[in-house]
Amino acid sequence: MEKIVKAFFGNAPVEEDPQHESSFALHLSAEFSLEERIIVYDRFKHGESKFDYLMRRLLAKTLCKKVGNGVRIAPGVSFVHPETIEIGEGVFIGSQTVIQGWKDGMCRIGSKVWIGSQSYFDARDLIIEDNVGWGPGAKVLGSEHTGMPINIPVINTDLVIKQVRICKNSDIGVNSVILPGVTVGEGSIIGAGAVVTSDIEPYSIAVGIPARAIRKRA
Repeated sequence: MEKIVKAFFGNAPVEEDPQHESSFALHLSAEFSLEERIIVYDRFKHGESKFDYLMRRLLAKTLCKKVGNGVRIAPGVSFVHPETIEIGEGVFIGSQTVIQGWKDGMCRIGSKVWIGSQSYFDARDLIIEDNVGWGPGAKVLGSEHTGMPINIPVINTDLVIKQVRICKNSDIGVNSVILPGVTVGEGSIIGAGAVVTSDIEPYSIAVGIPARAIRKRA
């Protein structure tokens, strides 16, 4: 039997964080090194209490390039090179998610983005626009080895970094994979388990391996 209910996350208002959080974050940034703040984040990384959520958000404000109001970071979320990561307003990051930044890279996550648990982001050059749903276990790869020359191990060959862009209002299905250089157009839906190897036109529904648009939403 089907049942339709109202979406909660997408319709919930973003509440402004208390001013003292920002003040304390500024104090921590001034008094402690990035390495020290990462160590403190790790102390609260796996907790499930309200206080643990508070401390993860507060510490993320000291680690990341930008963190907006109303961000919720679930237990076990890992950031690599957080100083290159921007997070918008009202974002939820599910448990055991890894956001793998790069020392001279760029990762920008828009507002009202919902990220399911156990997701992985190769965030060397990644833009996720506003109001994106990211299904549990979905992954994005932002780089690939050239494989040349062929007389050395592939893992030793140069990396090519290609920007990935997930445009606003789109939805990425459970356990799907977005490959380097791909743009997923505005309002598109990527089916569960799809492997997206090329650009997806706006308002498309794409499924399969490799993913192909099967129809437009309208």
